[in-house]
Amino acid sequence: MTATALIENTKEFVKKTLRDAEGGHDWFHIERVYHNAMHIAQYEAVDTTIVALGALLHDIADSKFHQGDESVGPQIATQFLLDQNVDSRVIEHVVKIIKHISFKGGNTQQPFTSIELDVVQDADRLDALGAIGIARTFNSGGFKNRKIYDPAIPPKMDMTPEEYKASTAPTLNHFYEKLLLLKDRMNTQTGKKLAEKRHRFMETFLSQFLAEWQGEL
Repeated sequence: MTATALIENTKEFVKKTLRDAEGGHDWFHIERVYHNAMHIAQYEAVDTTIVALGALLHDIADSKFHQGDESVGPQIATQFLLDQNVDSRVIEHVVKIIKHISFKGGNTQQPFTSIELDVVQDADRLDALGAIGIARTFNSGGFKNRKIYDPAIPPKMDMTPEEYKASTAPTLNHFYEKLLLLKDRMNTQTGKKLAEKRHRFMETFLSQFLAEWQGEL
Protein backbone atom coordinates (compact mmCIF):
# COMPACT_ATOMS: atom_id res chain seq x y z
CA MET A 1 0.00 0.00 0.00
CA THR A 2 1.29 3.46 -0.86
CA ALA A 3 1.70 6.11 1.82
CA THR A 4 -1.00 8.19 0.11
CA ALA A 5 -3.50 5.33 0.23
CA LEU A 6 -2.66 4.65 3.88
CA ILE A 7 -3.26 8.29 4.82
CA GLU A 8 -6.58 8.34 2.96
CA ASN A 9 -7.68 5.12 4.67
CA THR A 10 -6.71 6.61 8.01
CA LYS A 11 -8.71 9.77 7.36
CA GLU A 12 -11.82 7.73 6.56
CA PHE A 13 -11.32 5.56 9.64
CA VAL A 14 -10.96 8.59 11.92
CA LYS A 15 -13.97 10.37 10.39
CA LYS A 16 -16.12 7.29 10.99
CA THR A 17 -14.81 6.66 14.51
CA LEU A 18 -15.26 10.26 15.65
CA ARG A 19 -18.55 11.01 13.90
CA ASP A 20 -20.34 11.56 17.25
CA ALA A 21 -17.38 13.04 19.16
CA GLU A 22 -17.55 16.15 21.34
CA GLY A 23 -17.01 19.30 19.28
CA GLY A 24 -13.54 20.11 20.58
CA HIS A 25 -12.18 16.64 19.81
CA ASP A 26 -14.05 15.73 16.64
CA TRP A 27 -12.90 15.13 13.06
CA PHE A 28 -12.54 18.86 12.43
CA HIS A 29 -10.06 19.12 15.32
CA ILE A 30 -8.12 16.21 13.83
CA GLU A 31 -8.19 17.79 10.38
CA ARG A 32 -6.84 21.10 11.71
CA VAL A 33 -4.06 19.35 13.62
CA TYR A 34 -3.20 17.32 10.52
CA HIS A 35 -2.89 20.46 8.40
CA ASN A 36 -0.84 22.20 11.11
CA ALA A 37 1.46 19.19 11.37
CA MET A 38 2.04 18.89 7.64
CA HIS A 39 2.79 22.61 7.46
CA ILE A 40 5.37 22.41 10.26
CA ALA A 41 6.83 19.20 8.80
CA GLN A 42 7.91 21.12 5.70
CA TYR A 43 10.59 22.80 7.81
CA GLU A 44 11.79 19.77 9.78
CA ALA A 45 13.72 16.61 8.88
CA VAL A 46 10.93 14.16 9.67
CA ASP A 47 9.25 11.00 8.46
CA THR A 48 6.13 12.62 7.03
CA THR A 49 4.15 9.38 7.09
CA ILE A 50 4.70 9.03 10.84
CA VAL A 51 3.79 12.70 11.33
CA ALA A 52 0.61 12.31 9.28
CA LEU A 53 -0.48 9.13 11.07
CA GLY A 54 0.36 10.58 14.47
CA ALA A 55 -1.67 13.71 13.77
CA LEU A 56 -4.65 11.78 12.41
CA LEU A 57 -4.74 9.20 15.21
CA HIS A 58 -3.62 11.27 18.21
CA ASP A 59 -7.18 11.70 19.57
CA ILE A 60 -8.77 8.53 18.23
CA ALA A 61 -9.96 7.79 21.79
CA ASP A 62 -9.16 10.69 24.11
CA SER A 63 -8.91 9.38 27.67
CA LYS A 64 -11.17 12.21 28.90
CA PHE A 65 -14.06 10.43 27.20
CA HIS A 66 -13.03 6.93 28.27
CA GLN A 67 -13.09 7.21 32.07
CA GLY A 68 -9.49 8.40 32.07
CA ASP A 69 -8.22 5.19 30.45
CA GLU A 70 -5.15 6.20 28.44
CA SER A 71 -4.73 2.74 26.91
CA VAL A 72 -7.82 2.84 24.67
CA GLY A 73 -6.42 5.19 22.02
CA PRO A 74 -3.13 3.33 21.55
CA GLN A 75 -5.00 0.02 21.35
CA ILE A 76 -7.43 1.24 18.69
CA ALA A 77 -4.63 2.86 16.68
CA THR A 78 -2.45 -0.26 16.89
CA GLN A 79 -5.21 -2.54 15.65
CA PHE A 80 -6.10 -0.20 12.79
CA LEU A 81 -2.48 0.07 11.65
CA LEU A 82 -1.98 -3.69 11.91
CA ASP A 83 -5.06 -4.15 9.72
CA GLN A 84 -3.41 -1.82 7.19
CA ASN A 85 -0.22 -3.94 7.23
CA VAL A 86 1.87 -1.02 8.45
CA ASP A 87 5.48 -1.75 9.39
CA SER A 88 5.92 -2.50 13.10
CA ARG A 89 8.53 0.26 13.45
CA VAL A 90 6.04 2.84 12.20
CA ILE A 91 3.27 1.49 14.43
CA GLU A 92 5.50 1.66 17.49
CA HIS A 93 6.46 5.26 16.77
CA VAL A 94 2.90 6.40 16.07
CA VAL A 95 1.63 4.76 19.26
CA LYS A 96 4.35 6.50 21.28
CA ILE A 97 3.21 9.82 19.81
CA ILE A 98 -0.37 9.08 20.90
CA LYS A 99 0.78 8.13 24.39
CA HIS A 100 2.99 11.16 24.95
CA ILE A 101 1.37 14.04 23.05
CA SER A 102 -0.90 15.35 25.80
CA PHE A 103 -0.29 18.23 28.19
CA LYS A 104 -0.06 16.71 31.68
CA GLY A 105 -0.08 19.84 33.83
CA GLY A 106 2.70 21.33 35.94
CA ASN A 107 6.28 20.61 34.89
CA THR A 108 5.88 16.93 34.08
CA GLN A 109 8.81 15.60 32.08
CA GLN A 110 8.13 13.79 28.82
CA PRO A 111 9.71 10.29 28.84
CA PHE A 112 9.73 9.85 25.04
CA THR A 113 11.06 12.31 22.48
CA SER A 114 11.31 12.41 18.69
CA ILE A 115 11.16 15.16 16.10
CA GLU A 116 7.94 13.61 14.77
CA LEU A 117 6.37 13.86 18.23
CA ASP A 118 7.62 17.46 18.47
CA VAL A 119 5.85 18.34 15.22
CA VAL A 120 2.54 16.64 16.07
CA GLN A 121 2.58 18.03 19.60
CA ASP A 122 3.13 21.56 18.29
CA ALA A 123 0.32 21.07 15.77
CA ASP A 124 -2.06 19.91 18.50
CA ARG A 125 -1.06 22.73 20.83
CA LEU A 126 -1.66 25.31 18.11
CA ASP A 127 -5.27 24.14 17.97
CA ALA A 128 -5.55 24.94 21.68
CA LEU A 129 -4.47 28.55 21.05
CA GLY A 130 -5.99 31.60 19.37
CA ALA A 131 -9.61 31.94 18.30
CA ILE A 132 -10.04 28.20 17.80
CA GLY A 133 -8.52 27.52 21.21
CA ILE A 134 -10.94 29.93 22.88
CA ALA A 135 -13.91 28.33 21.13
CA ARG A 136 -12.78 24.82 22.05
CA THR A 137 -12.18 25.78 25.67
CA PHE A 138 -15.67 27.15 26.24
CA ASN A 139 -17.20 24.29 24.26
CA SER A 140 -15.44 21.85 26.59
CA GLY A 141 -16.43 23.83 29.69
CA GLY A 142 -20.07 23.78 28.62
CA PHE A 143 -19.88 20.07 27.82
CA LYS A 144 -18.65 19.48 31.40
CA ASN A 145 -21.17 21.96 32.86
CA ARG A 146 -18.44 24.10 34.43
CA LYS A 147 -18.80 27.71 35.52
CA ILE A 148 -17.50 30.20 32.98
CA TYR A 149 -15.59 32.12 35.64
CA ASP A 150 -15.54 32.49 39.41
CA PRO A 151 -13.24 35.15 40.89
CA ALA A 152 -13.25 33.24 44.19
CA ILE A 153 -11.57 30.22 42.58
CA PRO A 154 -8.08 31.21 41.40
CA PRO A 155 -6.09 29.18 38.87
CA LYS A 156 -4.01 26.41 40.40
CA MET A 157 -0.55 26.27 38.91
CA ASP A 158 1.91 23.36 38.99
CA MET A 159 -0.74 20.68 39.41
CA THR A 160 0.26 17.05 39.27
CA PRO A 161 -1.05 15.08 36.26
CA GLU A 162 -3.65 13.50 38.54
CA GLU A 163 -4.81 16.86 39.89
CA TYR A 164 -4.94 18.32 36.40
CA LYS A 165 -7.15 15.51 35.07
CA ALA A 166 -9.45 15.66 38.11
CA SER A 167 -9.87 19.45 38.11
CA THR A 168 -13.41 20.87 37.97
CA ALA A 169 -12.32 24.52 38.05
CA PRO A 170 -14.14 27.25 36.07
CA THR A 171 -13.41 27.34 32.36
CA LEU A 172 -11.46 30.60 32.44
CA ASN A 173 -8.90 29.03 34.79
CA HIS A 174 -7.90 26.69 31.97
CA PHE A 175 -6.33 29.61 30.12
CA TYR A 176 -3.91 30.22 32.99
CA GLU A 177 -3.38 26.58 33.97
CA LYS A 178 -2.61 25.42 30.42
CA LEU A 179 -3.25 27.57 27.37
CA LEU A 180 -1.09 30.58 28.22
CA LEU A 181 1.77 28.20 29.07
CA LEU A 182 1.84 26.54 25.66
CA LYS A 183 3.67 29.30 23.77
CA ASP A 184 6.83 28.67 25.77
CA ARG A 185 6.51 24.90 25.45
CA MET A 186 6.46 24.71 21.67
CA ASN A 187 9.15 22.46 20.25
CA THR A 188 9.88 23.68 16.72
CA GLN A 189 10.81 27.13 15.46
CA THR A 190 7.81 27.13 13.13
CA GLY A 191 5.51 26.12 15.96
CA LYS A 192 6.89 28.86 18.19
CA LYS A 193 6.36 31.49 15.50
CA LEU A 194 2.77 30.42 14.84
CA ALA A 195 2.01 30.24 18.56
CA GLU A 196 3.07 33.85 19.20
CA LYS A 197 0.19 35.41 17.25
CA ARG A 198 -2.41 33.06 18.71
CA HIS A 199 -1.09 33.68 22.21
CA ARG A 200 -1.42 37.45 21.82
CA PHE A 201 -5.01 37.02 20.61
CA MET A 202 -5.88 35.08 23.76
CA GLU A 203 -4.30 37.72 25.97
CA THR A 204 -6.42 40.38 24.26
CA PHE A 205 -9.53 38.25 24.74
CA LEU A 206 -8.83 37.71 28.44
CA SER A 207 -8.26 41.42 29.04
CA GLN A 208 -11.57 42.23 27.35
CA PHE A 209 -13.39 39.42 29.20
CA LEU A 210 -12.20 40.53 32.64
CA ALA A 211 -12.94 44.18 31.92
CA GLU A 212 -16.49 43.33 30.88
CA TRP A 213 -16.93 41.03 33.89
CA GLN A 214 -15.94 43.85 36.22
CA GLY A 215 -18.20 46.34 34.45
CA GLU A 216 -15.36 48.47 33.15
CA LEU A 217 -16.42 48.37 29.49
